[in-house]
Amino acid sequence: MERSLLEDISTTNGRNAARLLGGESDTRIAELLSLLNPGAAVEILSHFPDLRRQSIAAAAPKDAAQQWLLDHQFNEGSVGRLMERALAVFRPETTVHEVVESLRDIIRNAFIVYVFVTDADGKLVGVVAFRELLFARRDQMLSEVMVRNPFSLRPQTEVVDAMREVVTRHYPAYPVCDGEGRLLGSVRGQVLFEQQAFEISAQAGSMVGVEKEERISTPWFTSFKFRHPWLQLNLVTAFIAAAVVGYFQDAINQIVLLAVFLPVLSGQCSNTGCQTLAVTLRGMTLGELKPGQAKRVVFKEAWLGWWNGLIVGLVAAAGMYAMASMQHNPGALTLAGITAFSMAVSCMMSGAAGSLIPLGMKRMGADPATASGIFLSTATDVVSMGTFLGLSTWLLL
Repeated sequence: MERSLLEDISTTNGRNAARLLGGESDTRIAELLSLLNPGAAVEILSHFPDLRRQSIAAAAPKDAAQQWLLDHQFNEGSVGRLMERALAVFRPETTVHEVVESLRDIIRNAFIVYVFVTDADGKLVGVVAFRELLFARRDQMLSEVMVRNPFSLRPQTEVVDAMREVVTRHYPAYPVCDGEGRLLGSVRGQVLFEQQAFEISAQAGSMVGVEKEERISTPWFTSFKFRHPWLQLNLVTAFIAAAVVGYFQDAINQIVLLAVFLPVLSGQCSNTGCQTLAVTLRGMTLGELKPGQAKRVVFKEAWLGWWNGLIVGLVAAAGMYAMASMQHNPGALTLAGITAFSMAVSCMMSGAAGSLIPLGMKRMGADPATASGIFLSTATDVVSMGTFLGLSTWLLL
């Protein structure tokens, strides 16, 4: 039963896990949370009321409880939420023999790969790998074998930013220090990569209004509450696109072919924008988008959209000309030209929008991926349909 419950809470979001654990005793909850990585444990604890959270922490081993409460002080998605207590912490003057003897009991119940060396103020001054302990003399002090001024992370650093810093290092664990260099804990490299993988996997869903918390095991009503507001927003934006079509209703009534080609135009422009959106979000996630590059990225994507749209537009124009000719429409050639030009302009605008929307949302402090697909589809539909129908009305009616 316990194994089943552990699997359930480890494969669902924090809110649902807290609901599943709500009827368990504080002691059992503490035992189960201790089997998860610190980030998952803190996430689940954050969904309990303050008093219950304190009660669960009181039922856990003292060290684990203190670390959970410390991690909870940091923002979700930060390195601080993933910290573990640094167990192997010694002074520089400690000998190798003393360190080894002290660690004999600890390593039976804890995962330790580095010895952290701190001064009297708790500031990190060095790191010693187990390999160095193995080859060092028993009487050597840690100050003689440690790596001085080691790399460390800050607890406030976002996981995505931390991943950029550690991507070329691949250490099993990283010390976490405050702004003054005092050691607060450590974070496993595996946990960082797992968290980053989760963030990346959630990005596709975020673009269409699926919350990061939602999993396959999320109850249907919870999923309903997550998704439905975004569907209402999508409906509102769809009405905006529909209003554009309605404005040119007379043109569509006189030239039925316009209605036939509207989904063709909309589909191509939406796909162009989604391609740009995917590349832009990937660049922002990997840190490839540097300050001052935004204008160049927008211009590149707009230019790329123009050429893609023009080539696709020529093929669509041939189809329009053929259909209009079969219906003996005297404006067949003009309709073909409008189709090609509208496709090129609309894809150009879609490319620009695919990069501008996430960049703009990030500038406003929002998650660049959140519902970006909904906003993008609205922008592409309005521009593509408005351009196509507007030119047709101006040139043919």
